[in-house]
Amino acid sequence: MLIFLAALCAILTFLIVGLIVLFIKRSQSVNVFHRLRRHNVVEVKAKEKEPLIQRLYKLIKLLARPFSAWEASRSLDFKLRQAGIPLYGAEYAVVSIGTALITTFLVYVITMNIFIAPVIGVMVPLIMWSAISIKISRRRTAFTEQLGDCLTTVANALRAGYSFQQAMDVVAKEMEPPISTEFERVMTDITMGVSLEGALEQMNRRVGSADFDLVVTAVLIQREVGGNLAQILDTISETINERIRMKREINALTAQGRFSAWVLVALPIFMAIFCWMFNHDQMQVFVTEEAGRYAVLFAVAMEIIGFVLIQKIVDIEV
Repeated sequence: MLIFLAALCAILTFLIVGLIVLFIKRSQSVNVFHRLRRHNVVEVKAKEKEPLIQRLYKLIKLLARPFSAWEASRSLDFKLRQAGIPLYGAEYAVVSIGTALITTFLVYVITMNIFIAPVIGVMVPLIMWSAISIKISRRRTAFTEQLGDCLTTVANALRAGYSFQQAMDVVAKEMEPPISTEFERVMTDITMGVSLEGALEQMNRRVGSADFDLVVTAVLIQREVGGNLAQILDTISETINERIRMKREINALTAQGRFSAWVLVALPIFMAIFCWMFNHDQMQVFVTEEAGRYAVLFAVAMEIIGFVLIQKIVDIEV
C-alpha cells in the first residue's frame, strides 16, 4: 500500500509541476527570438501572470543561467523546439531536477523508506525526458498529416500569382498548428535576415520529417534550375497523401497487435496492485524475500522484451 501511495504522490507532483509550466510558458518562440533573448535584446513579458507564478519563473531562469552554456543544454534547446515546448533546455532541466527532489521528499515523508523514495524520484525526470520524445513524435506525425493540404495551398497560391514566400505566409496565417507555427518561424527568420534556403533547412532539421525533406529538396532544386514549382508541389502532395493513406491502412490492420502490447504491460501491473491491496500478506514475499525480488525483476524484464518485440512486429515502414 505504501508503494502505491508513493507512486500516486509522484504522479500528482508531476502533474502539479506540469500545470505550473503551462501557466508560465511563453508565447510561441522562434529561433531568432531565442538568440535575441540570450543577449538580453528582447525581454519576455508575461501576460496576466499571477505574482507567485512570475516569481517562480524568475527563480527558474536564475537557477538555469549557469547551465545555459553547456552543450547538453543547447542540444536540449533544439529538442524542445522540435517538441514545441517554449522553454530552454537549462530551464527544463531545472524543472526536472526540482520535480525529482520534491517527489523524493514527499515519497519519503509518506513511506519513510530511504530506498523507495530516491528510486521514484529518479523516475520522474526520466518520465519527463520521455515525454519530450513522445511530443516530438506526435508533433511530427501531425505535421506530416497537414503537409499534403499545405502543399496544395502553396501550389494554388503560386498559380494565383503569389511568390513562394507569400505562399508560405498564407500557410502560416490560414492553417492550424503545428504546420502554421513552423512556417511562422520561417517567415520570422527571413524577416530577421536569414536566407530562404537557410530558413527552410533549419525548419527541415527541426521537423525531422522525411516527407518534408523531399519538399525542401524539390524547392531548392527548382530555385537553382527553374521549373513549374506548382506542378512539382502537386506531384509531391499526391505522393504524400497516398503514403499517409497507406500508413492509416497499416495502422488499422496492426491495431490489434499494438493493443495486445499495452495489455501485456498493463494487466500485470493492475493485478499486482489488486493483489497487494486485497491479499497483502502473500504479496509481501515479493518485497521481503530475495527470491521474490528476483522474480519481480525477471518479470519486468520479460514484460519489456515482450512489449518491444510486439512493437517491432507491428512497426511497418512505408
